Amino acid sequence: MSGPADRRSSSVEATEQLGAALAPALQAGDVLALSGDLGAGKTRFVSGLARALCPGARVRSPSFTLVNEYAGPLPLFHLDLYRLGRGEVDGLGLEEYAARGALVVEWGERLPGNWLADALCIAISGSGDEPRVVTASTTADTGRGRALLDRWRALPAAP
Repeated sequence: MSGPADRRSSSVEATEQLGAALAPALQAGDVLALSGDLGAGKTRFVSGLARALCPGARVRSPSFTLVNEYAGPLPLFHLDLYRLGRGEVDGLGLEEYAARGALVVEWGERLPGNWLADALCIAISGSGDEPRVVTASTTADTGRGRALLDRWRALPAAP
């Protein structure tokens, strides 16, 4: 199968459950590039990932800190690129983070192309109280981006 794959989320809890369901598939070096308007649910998706990988994690948006680390058997590095330009992203030391754990990046479309090449891109659309559409895609034909997209496709439908 090729092309994007959608999931529906009718609540904050359902968005978190999507993140938690994908979490077991993550490995060190994986990149999830999240996109969506302010308030779409990107941080809620990360909350589900973090709680599944690092029980007890308290997830906050790293808008001002740029990077939050959630320690667990697989460390999760939560980045927010909203306040950065493309040239500024190169100075974050992404290679060091990726060597130690998985990266989940809000405003992931601001990542340099080499980081997006094998990323799983997750776009969240919707705002306010309306249901969300969570769309996963990758440009990778093989590798981790494709494997994560296949895992996303295999997730059960949200309740």
